[in-house]
Amino acid sequence: MGAVSSDDPKQLVRRGYDALSYRYRADDADDGNYGPWLAALRVRIPAGAAVLDLGCGNGIPVARHLAAAGHAVTGVDSSQVQIQRARRLVPAATFLHADITSLTLPAATFDAVVCLYALIHLPLEEQRPLLGRIAGWLRPGGWLLATTGHQAWTGTEDGWLGGRVPMWWSHADAATYRTWLQAAGLQITAQDFVPEGAGGHALFWARRP
Repeated sequence: MGAVSSDDPKQLVRRGYDALSYRYRADDADDGNYGPWLAALRVRIPAGAAVLDLGCGNGIPVARHLAAAGHAVTGVDSSQVQIQRARRLVPAATFLHADITSLTLPAATFDAVVCLYALIHLPLEEQRPLLGRIAGWLRPGGWLLATTGHQAWTGTEDGWLGGRVPMWWSHADAATYRTWLQAAGLQITAQDFVPEGAGGHALFWARRP
């Protein structure tokens, strides 16, 4: 791993997922560790809830799981390959090919926003404003389920997933994300640690009052 050298790290991320979409997640992948999180979300939201999946990837497992449960899912991803796959794999959901930081959506539209392993692919200076916009997209009582960094780090990994392209991440520490979520007007109801290799991520449940 090393310091990022790209002038446009978001394009590096997009190219990485375009190139390695199938290595990242197969068409028939199971819910894995997302399963308990999605089950817990379903308990919290109403029947037929409107859910926004930011960084939806190929639609597996979040959009697939929630659409199968009868929820109205809108997924957004910057990778064209991922979005093409998502539209094929989860035809019951709606998918947008877009940069999640440039979305224009009506206020108070969604009962839940899911943002798993996506926020950490954005430049730090774009993450806090996005959390504020997410809070605005939630209906009162709506939920945010998000993973963030646990420790602060920005950099790249060459040969990501055994491929020939690098991947880029940038994240603050969990305490900073707590501050940002609260500043966005969200009430944090739970925070967990999700191990991964020698490190891990923070998992937050937060609610719009």
